[in-house]
Amino acid sequence: MKILGISGSLRKESFNTRLLELARSCLPAEVDFLVHTCDSLPLYNQELDGPEKPVAVNELLELIANADGLLIATPEYNYGIPGVLKNAVDWASRPAFKSVLKDRPTAILSASPSQVGGVRAQQQLKMVLGSTLTPIFPAPDFCVPFVHQVFSAEDSQDLLKLSERLNRYLHDFIFWIKNR
Repeated sequence: MKILGISGSLRKESFNTRLLELARSCLPAEVDFLVHTCDSLPLYNQELDGPEKPVAVNELLELIANADGLLIATPEYNYGIPGVLKNAVDWASRPAFKSVLKDRPTAILSASPSQVGGVRAQQQLKMVLGSTLTPIFPAPDFCVPFVHQVFSAEDSQDLLKLSERLNRYLHDFIFWIKNR
């Protein structure tokens, strides 16, 4: 099984990219997991969306097409998803109703220094992905509030609890992919 992790953050020390790296350690050995960042994608422009798309766009489309599932980790900026993640979805959503996102099982994670852990960004992302016919893993939101405290000490109890929770979530996600 192949799962593609997509980080919605550009920050070098991104908590959401770190969350995807933690996810890698929670996945069974038979799962091929790749983390992709969207830093090289140009802004969506319909004039560039022809037969010869930019190289970074083709790479993203190929990675999504070859994945059995997507695991998207998003920060929350001003109660919503970051522009870089929305831009990636815009590129991947073409052509409408026939894109690589259509019928691609997807789970969403969010991590934020705020007390709500990015839940508003998750809700917005679910709405956007709904328009692309992307099935979303039917589970409670997986949010990591006060993420800066969780990742501050590598051996913290909070990090151990997060790993255990993420392990359960990912195993349930894999089961859902296999049994849809």
